[in-house]
Amino acid sequence: MKRGALCGALLTDSESQTSNPAMSKKIALLLGVHAHQPVGNFPAVMEDAHHRCYRPFLHLLAQFPEFPCSVHFSGWLLDYLIEHHRDDMELLKTMVVRGQVELFTAGYAEPVLAAIPEVDRVGQIRFLSERIQEFFGGDLPRGSWLTERVWESSVVPSLRQSGVRYVTVDDYHFLCAGQDSATLQGYFTTEEGGEPLDIFPIAESLRYKIPFTPASEVVSYIESLAKENKLDAGIYFDDIEKFGIWPETYEWVYEKGWFEQFIRGVLSSDIISPMTFAQYHAQSHTRGPVYLPTTSYIEMNEWTLPASAARRFSAMVERSRWENRYTEDRPFIRGGIWRNFMMRYPEANHLHKRMLGLSQRFHALDVAAQTAERRRLLYESQANDAYWHGLFGGLYLPHLRRALYAALIELERDLDTIAPRPPQERRDFNLDGYDETLIHNELLQVIVAGSGPAHVLELDSYQLRQNFADTLTRQAEHYHDKMTQQPTLPQESSGLANPHDRVAFKDVIGPEDMTVDSVRRALFTDYVTAAPIHAPLEYVPESAMSDTSLTASFHCQTLNWAGMIKSFSLLSQALLVTYTPGPTTSSLNGLAVELNLVMPSCDGPAGRFENNGKILGGFGDVLTLESVSQLMLRDEVLRGQVTLGCNVSCRIQTRPCYSVSQSEAGFEKILQSVTVTLDAFAVNEQEPLILSLAIIPL
Repeated sequence: MKRGALCGALLTDSESQTSNPAMSKKIALLLGVHAHQPVGNFPAVMEDAHHRCYRPFLHLLAQFPEFPCSVHFSGWLLDYLIEHHRDDMELLKTMVVRGQVELFTAGYAEPVLAAIPEVDRVGQIRFLSERIQEFFGGDLPRGSWLTERVWESSVVPSLRQSGVRYVTVDDYHFLCAGQDSATLQGYFTTEEGGEPLDIFPIAESLRYKIPFTPASEVVSYIESLAKENKLDAGIYFDDIEKFGIWPETYEWVYEKGWFEQFIRGVLSSDIISPMTFAQYHAQSHTRGPVYLPTTSYIEMNEWTLPASAARRFSAMVERSRWENRYTEDRPFIRGGIWRNFMMRYPEANHLHKRMLGLSQRFHALDVAAQTAERRRLLYESQANDAYWHGLFGGLYLPHLRRALYAALIELERDLDTIAPRPPQERRDFNLDGYDETLIHNELLQVIVAGSGPAHVLELDSYQLRQNFADTLTRQAEHYHDKMTQQPTLPQESSGLANPHDRVAFKDVIGPEDMTVDSVRRALFTDYVTAAPIHAPLEYVPESAMSDTSLTASFHCQTLNWAGMIKSFSLLSQALLVTYTPGPTTSSLNGLAVELNLVMPSCDGPAGRFENNGKILGGFGDVLTLESVSQLMLRDEVLRGQVTLGCNVSCRIQTRPCYSVSQSEAGFEKILQSVTVTLDAFAVNEQEPLILSLAIIPL
């Protein structure tokens, strides 16, 4: 049987489903790639990804019309490429029209579907599917990529309502359900509330071989999966970034020819029949019912665990490997679930709960008011990347968090013009058991923690679309242990080291960089500094608060020290924080106030400290200023400035706050915020302490 000139061999029903001696051994290859860039990623990164990966992949694929492939571009990336690289998207369109490429859908901004409301699941998928149909033509996509392969059965009805009929997850999901790995060469069917959905299991063996193992070895391995008189499938669907962006892969995949060798090897094989998922789905039958547990890929299940639990998990995995039991043990070594990130990182939880509140406000609008632009902003605030942390940064990358907050803040300001909120609210929106206080005016919004230091968890400028409290508390990460290991590559391998196994250093990292915070980083965290104590003040909110006042007061109780009242109020463009003695004391000495300010230029040349018109240094510098009452932070990236003022002279110290994380490029230091500490205060009855934070667009 010869391959057609268009899309490879489509086997007839008699060939694929009956015992035909002429058929001999056959294996279908279902090759899918997922292309994604986070909302808010730097343009230079986007361009580099396109030139080193997306463009060469598409251009090489186009040279082999008989080699079919399934492709998913996340919506935000797709729109970027259509705008900036339309010629390459037209090339992709040519391959779609001739049937060589099947396009998969998903949520437009690449959300984890299980983590957003059902109405937004359906809306996000339809938003992208209709965008695909608008540009590429044809029918709406029937296959869907599942972001980070996070599976919860609750997403089934949402996918069905969106027109999706099949999705891909890892074979690990099936093994956790007790399935035999030998049976996972086709698709299965699940249901939720009677609504069916077909599921393809992605082969982990292929995910780790492609494209890291020499092409001829991969082709031989796929051929070895073939069975007599039965059309099984070798199923691969993974990040296209492995084809050019991951370390050393551009040279390996394109300059040394891995991808072309692989395509030619598959096409010259008498055993492998490459197909799109749609082609295989149309001519094959389900392998039967399956019900999958809530899970993701096994690496993600490890990343979701706190450091101590992750160490125990890793030790269990290593022990199982050492005892040669890992293959049989793996389905029962589960780790955590994706939603654990909301438990691990208070910053992710805060952002997630703010997003849920905005979704409720958006969907409470009349349908006519739910414009495409407002919907886009809501969907961008749901993009998955800044909610979690693993090998690829995510939550640890300030510019990704900033992009989500920018969308959220812009949408919130817009909604306030058509469905105004009260100027002050008090509720437990982050589910920590305490009521947070939210105060806003037309230009600023502040959210004050309901417990602990009573510090500012969020300070938004509507004009600048910036949350100045969007920093990250430094935690222990179990992968920090790897920094003492040496990179290894099995000597018998002629391929590349998988980034999951690489140990490399992008930056020089010392013991001082591995500091773990004992208190959540925020704005206006108060400490008692009298020797030998340096402890955060603990506040208890007052029970009564005026519905009309723009001041929230908290009664302070701490470490044998007398009480103090801390109050917050908003002016037009400034937040005022006032400290006065409580009813049981006349003065309080040794008070220090810490602010962790997030400035978009980080430690780059566009950000600087100024005082009385004099440039003092950049945000990465360590400064100590004696007997001053003002410090300005000017940021050209932000196109704005922050002026910190005090009604009395004090000492102001600044230092950069770095976190250490692991990316595909290795271990790196990332500036999360500028820590500004004001101290040498004595609060008394005669003169309360008043701090101001003014935010001015340039």
